[in-house]
Amino acid sequence: MKNKIIFDDNLTVLQQLPDGLIDLIYIDPPFNTGRQQARQQIEVEKDAEGDRVGFGGNRYHTRVIGEKAYRDHFDDYLGFLEPRLLEAYRVLAETGSLYFHIDYREVHYCKILLDEIFGRESFLNEIIWAYDFGGRSKTRWPAKHDNILFYAKNPSQYTFNWASVERIPYMAPGLVGKDKAARGKFPTDTWWHTIVGTNSKEKTGYPTQKPVGVLKRIVSASSNPGDLVLDFFAGSGTVGEVCLELERRFILVDNNPQAIAVMQTRFSENDSIEWVGVEPQSAL
Repeated sequence: MKNKIIFDDNLTVLQQLPDGLIDLIYIDPPFNTGRQQARQQIEVEKDAEGDRVGFGGNRYHTRVIGEKAYRDHFDDYLGFLEPRLLEAYRVLAETGSLYFHIDYREVHYCKILLDEIFGRESFLNEIIWAYDFGGRSKTRWPAKHDNILFYAKNPSQYTFNWASVERIPYMAPGLVGKDKAARGKFPTDTWWHTIVGTNSKEKTGYPTQKPVGVLKRIVSASSNPGDLVLDFFAGSGTVGEVCLELERRFILVDNNPQAIAVMQTRFSENDSIEWVGVEPQSAL
């Protein structure tokens, strides 16, 4: 099977997939913030009278060249998610897992829904992805983390490749010995990783793009080479990029034309992908 990127409603696509087809699902659905999610794309030019100060005190003039956005508001968020999560459970293989990426606003309600669908015994972890970037509130503790809920379809038989996960440095390497310090330690359920920054090489311009490093850890741990990974809120397509690097197959689904356009640019030089329901890039 070729890798697939599908431009369609994800519930329609899920309903057409066979039982037990998928080895790993990662989804990063809209967080129901009630806001328009947007990211501007800018160009900068060195200018002594510019509006932005950069490295070494140099000034730059910025110019907005585009914006990508989507509406992040649902009157019945759990009602929107439930049929999609029921289908996700059905299409998962017996050894498969689901990683559900959300934030503090909805995570508690989503966990109750997922417990009902998968069973409380199938809940393995709440991963905290912590970062330190952006503005800081002066009226409460600044929110600088996302939540990732990790469920196995069968909690007694699921893929978890402990040895394949990239280690992280010890905070006090001198206390653990030379060999351990060189190897690094296995991550806990709290992951420190920067977001995709404005000047990052990863940046696609999509407003909610997630870092390759976070997705690489998930895919490495919970799938094997050749396995089939599904992301039905594909956004910028980071899951696809990670799967290509780690030799997994993938199905990405999104119904946002801007997401499809970003993925067309991102994968423009890859001929292993079948595009379903997608017009030529110039038409999007």
